[in-house]
Amino acid sequence: QVQLVESGGGLVQAGGSLRLSCAASGVMLRVNAMGWYRQAPGEQRELVASISSSGSTNYGDPVKGRFTISRDNAKNTVYLQMNSLKPEDTAVYYCNADILTIRLSRDDYWGQGTQVTVSS
Repeated sequence: QVQLVESGGGLVQAGGSLRLSCAASGVMLRVNAMGWYRQAPGEQRELVASISSSGSTNYGDPVKGRFTISRDNAKNTVYLQMNSLKPEDTAVYYCNADILTIRLSRDDYWGQGTQVTVSS
C-alpha cells in the first residue's frame, strides 16, 4: 500500500521560513510527478509547486520567487522550502504524487496534510 507522509509544518512569523518534506513509501515501480497543494479555510485547493521525475518545476504565481520545490528520487521524497512567508500562506499543505504501483496501476496519491500558520 502506497502512503505519503508529510512533515515540517508549524507556526512561524511573517518573513520566516519553513521546510516541508513528504516521503512516499510502499511497493512502487515509479514515482512520476510530485507536488504540493494548499487549501485555506473557505478556499479551493490550489497548486503550490510541482516537480517532474526529471526535475522540471512549476510554481503557482503567489509563491514564485519565495518557495523552492526539490526532490530526492533515491528516497522518493519531495521538499518544499518556503521563505519570506506571508500570513496569506496560511493553509493546510498537501503532498501529491503520481505513482505507478507494482500492480501496474498509475494513480494520484495524497498525504494527510500539514498545517502551516504564518502570524503577522
